[in-house]
Amino acid sequence: MTSISYHAEGGVALMRMDRADKKNALTLAMYSAMARHLEAANNDSALRAVLIAGVPGAFSAGNDLQDFIAASSSGGLGDPVLHFLRALVGCNKPLVAAVDGVAVGVGVTMLLHCDYVVASQRSTFATPFVDLGLVPEAASSLLGPRLLGPQRAFELFALGRRWDARKALSAGLINDMIEDEGTEARAIEVAREITAKPPNAMAITKRLLRSDRDEVLARIDEEAEHFKACLRGPEAMQAFTAFMTRKK
Repeated sequence: MTSISYHAEGGVALMRMDRADKKNALTLAMYSAMARHLEAANNDSALRAVLIAGVPGAFSAGNDLQDFIAASSSGGLGDPVLHFLRALVGCNKPLVAAVDGVAVGVGVTMLLHCDYVVASQRSTFATPFVDLGLVPEAASSLLGPRLLGPQRAFELFALGRRWDARKALSAGLINDMIEDEGTEARAIEVAREITAKPPNAMAITKRLLRSDRDEVLARIDEEAEHFKACLRGPEAMQAFTAFMTRKK
């Protein structure tokens, strides 16, 4: 069981991270499943939009700790993670996200690849990469400054400050902030609005609005190399040791 569900209806594919007991901390198996679903949706001519959702109270708490420790031993992000990130970049269908609750790490950086983000008022956004002795991923070092501006991107990705939904809205990270229980319903409305548009014109418009894919993929690879080096470094090892000590 990968804790990822996928359902397509009415031109919309709904991909849900469903590991509520771990606040949707992503395992390598979950990354692989999401990559496969995104690729399948991208190749399905009947689909016009993809909606990425979590569970009430949690969009994604980032990487699963055990998988992250294993990654630090092997020294890399892991092929399933890179597969997922490349599938995000390669998806021609508009991506809508419904965020309710915590969004941490990749739970934030994947939003930079979404075309419309709806978040609940209780949602929070944090990317504690530097605090863990690491660097940003998912091309967030490229897309973050372009979307948020360099200063706000520094605040989020370098200082690792936690943003509430209101701050995320004012910074441009999300499109809509609504009451908690209406988050997914609003995201579905947006996805259906997309399906009502001419699909070819929509696909071309998305491509024109998005950064050059080769540039984004190159930045993903560049970040992955830095990430790999940092995972093996003393700062990350010290941070992981301190984290595990606190957990115990």
